[in-house]
Amino acid sequence: MQRGSVVRLIRERGFGFIEMENGQEIFFHATGVVGYPFDNLAEGQAVSFEIGQDTRGRVQRAVSVRVE
Repeated sequence: MQRGSVVRLIRERGFGFIEMENGQEIFFHATGVVGYPFDNLAEGQAVSFEIGQDTRGRVQRAVSVRVE
């Protein structure tokens, strides 16, 4: 499991970005959030996640995103 914090949310489009502990940002989609409503997420919120591929297998994204 990776750890980071939400740095940007684009609620109207259903996605956001997490800053990982190494300083890089990674995309996540609302469908990747587990056990917490996407609409209740806040920028700066600590999360844990796994790294997966997009549906086309091209780009890494955060999956199984859980609020800490």
